[in-house]
Amino acid sequence: MTEMTPLDRAHEAMEAAPADDAARLRFYERLADSEMFLLLTGDPEGDQIEPELFDVADARFVLLFDREERLAQFTGRISPYAALSGRAIAGMLAGQGIGLAVNPEVAPSSILIPPQAVDWLAATLSQGPAEAEARPSELHPPAGLPEKLLTALDTKLATATGLARMAWLAGVTYDDGSRGHLLGFVDVLPGAEPALAGAVNEALTFSGIEAGALDVAFFKPSDPLAAALARHGLRFDLPDPVQPQEVRPAPGSDPDKPPKLR
Repeated sequence: MTEMTPLDRAHEAMEAAPADDAARLRFYERLADSEMFLLLTGDPEGDQIEPELFDVADARFVLLFDREERLAQFTGRISPYAALSGRAIAGMLAGQGIGLAVNPEVAPSSILIPPQAVDWLAATLSQGPAEAEARPSELHPPAGLPEKLLTALDTKLATATGLARMAWLAGVTYDDGSRGHLLGFVDVLPGAEPALAGAVNEALTFSGIEAGALDVAFFKPSDPLAAALARHGLRFDLPDPVQPQEVRPAPGSDPDKPPKLR
C-alpha cells in the first residue's frame, strides 16, 4: 500500500467531516505548503513554463501531484514537470479560470479544485499580517488558546527550516494595559522576519479560529525579553537549516522570480 502523505491525511480528514470548515481549511493549508509536481507540455524554457491542461465540463485544469512517483504513475512515461509549492501554483493561476486536478486517479487525495477555489486560495495567501507597535510590560504563561491553534502553529513552524532557532509563545500585558498572546522568535535569520510573520498569520487563518489574533516579535538571544519568554512561554523548535548543495535552481524556486506561464 502506498504511504499516506500529509496531503492524503488532510484530504481524508476533510472528507470525513464535510461540514467542518476547519478540516477544509487545513487541507488547503497543506496544499499550499506542499511541494507539488506540475505536469508540463515540454521542458521549461528559461523562466517560462507551459502546464498541461485538460477540460472537464466548463472548466480547465492543470495536473499536479505531491510525489514524483504519482506523476509518473499517472502519465506512464517520463514527463516534464516543474516542482513548485502549492501557493506558487495558486498564485500563477489566479484569475485565469483554471482549476487544479490534484493527484488525479493515483492517490486517496485525488480531487478537482475549481477555478473559484484557486482564486480564493491565492487571495487568502496574499493577505499579510498587520504591523503595530506596543511595548510588553509583563509576560506570563499562555492560557485559553485553542488546541487546534497550537497544532496549527507547530505544523506551520515545522516548515520554517532555518529561519530561526526557536519560538516562545507566552501571554503578554502591554504598557497600555491591553492583553494578548505573543509569539517571540529568537535568533532569527536576517531578513526572515516577514516570512515568519506571514507563516504565523497563515496558521491563524487556516486554523479556522474566528477573530483570532496573535502578536509576533523577534529577539536576539541576549535580549532580556528572550529570557523572560523562556521562563514563561511554550517552546517551539524550528528545524535546522539544510546544508546547501550545488544544484541548478528549478523554475519557481526563487519567490522574487516566479516562473511565467506560456
